[in-house]
Amino acid sequence: MEFSPLSQSLPEIKTPCLVIGVFSGSRHTALIKQIDEATGGWLLKQLKRGDFTGAKGQSQYLYDPPGLLAERLLLIGCGASGEFGERAYAEASQLAARTLNGGGAKQAVSSLPALPVKGRSPGWMLQQATFNTGIALYTFNEFKSKAEKPKNPLRRLDLWTDTEIQVADAQEAIRVGNALLSGVSLARDLANRPGNVCTPSYLAKQAKALKKQYAKMSLDVLEEADMEKLGMGAFMSVSKGSEEPGKLIVLNYDGGDKQAKPIVLVGKGITFDSGGISLKPGAQMDEMKYDMGGAASVLGTLAACAELELPLNVIGVIAAAENMPDGRASKPGDIVKTLSGQTVEILNTDAEGRLVLCDALSYVERFEPDSVVDMATLTGACIVALGHQVSAVLGNHAPLVQEILQAGQSSFDRAWELPLLEEYQEQLKSNFADMANIGGRSAGTITAASFLARFTKAYHWAHLDIAGTAWVSGDKKGATGRPVPLLLQFLLGRAGKTL
Repeated sequence: MEFSPLSQSLPEIKTPCLVIGVFSGSRHTALIKQIDEATGGWLLKQLKRGDFTGAKGQSQYLYDPPGLLAERLLLIGCGASGEFGERAYAEASQLAARTLNGGGAKQAVSSLPALPVKGRSPGWMLQQATFNTGIALYTFNEFKSKAEKPKNPLRRLDLWTDTEIQVADAQEAIRVGNALLSGVSLARDLANRPGNVCTPSYLAKQAKALKKQYAKMSLDVLEEADMEKLGMGAFMSVSKGSEEPGKLIVLNYDGGDKQAKPIVLVGKGITFDSGGISLKPGAQMDEMKYDMGGAASVLGTLAACAELELPLNVIGVIAAAENMPDGRASKPGDIVKTLSGQTVEILNTDAEGRLVLCDALSYVERFEPDSVVDMATLTGACIVALGHQVSAVLGNHAPLVQEILQAGQSSFDRAWELPLLEEYQEQLKSNFADMANIGGRSAGTITAASFLARFTKAYHWAHLDIAGTAWVSGDKKGATGRPVPLLLQFLLGRAGKTL
């Protein structure tokens, strides 16, 4: 799929299809009035017929518009103008892409980036048009023997805007949108693959493929013997119950100054979570292949970072393991020693994500990081608290948490801060070890982060709980690729790049 910016006069653009956004009601944009004038009043006459009202979700083709070089118009309903914001813009862009794909025009021009979204720059509009077009056309048919394909798929979309923006800036916005799309698509592909394919070893191979693709990347993979030698008892307490060997995958992107401290992204990579001895219910257990959504987002973000050649040093650390209930698996009541030297009483083997993460978070101290952000499908309690709309963020450094929140707002991949107060540590007390791995029913997301906080005192740290946002269930079941948009926006901010 090719994208390019365009700014010439719309009536003079020769294209198989021109996409136009239309608001409901009688108020029309200056663009609609411009096209209506070029068509000698034909466009408004068509709109007054009432077949197309501009309601959200509506689309309609108009053929052979007089006075234009476009062969047809595709009208996209945008709803009420006063309610048109980031979400409505994304929905309009995706609707246009789905309608165009297989609709007969392999090339089209979209004027949707010229629509008014309060507080958003022309660059942001172009970036999001690129990203949302690709997201709308994403499919995962890797394991289908016969995959349906459109007869005339959309191959090229030119993005038109009437606002003042330099050609180089417009091209850069599209480049960022493309990189984001690639990163999110990679994360979705990885998470959508089943647990018998996407194992810890498979994730290591994917990291190796990225290393080969990008010259500024290097890779180190710690095997179980390495982790045993280091004393990563918490990690091994999870991994030892599976025949699939666990891996600690360390992928370095060296794009910044050699003296600059790295930003470290840590991802939970439980490639299948049965719950271990604390076995999960059978219903929807298939979705536990998504428990490596944090790992997938680390790889997707690093790929996008390398694609954009950001002037940063970024290290991706993936704690990859399966959580299975064989004869060697950890039992409730077992006590393990972590890499940090602290001991943990395992009261529930289904609270395994924090066990692999705590050793990974201790391991990254050796990098003397500027900051560390971990992301994990960690707690069902997060879904109870925040649903599937936003991710939870907690951390030990207020400025870093604010950076994450702002990146979420800018990327429209939003997060919400939950408190990380010392009082919650009381719930992790154990009679037999330094701490328990669960804190009881109340404040489950916060106590999970409180557990991780005990291993992050040496650096600035933020934790993203993506249990509600990494995938969707039901008829549209599949990975979302979140929080790659948030993470890439965070890194763009650190690199001083704004749209």
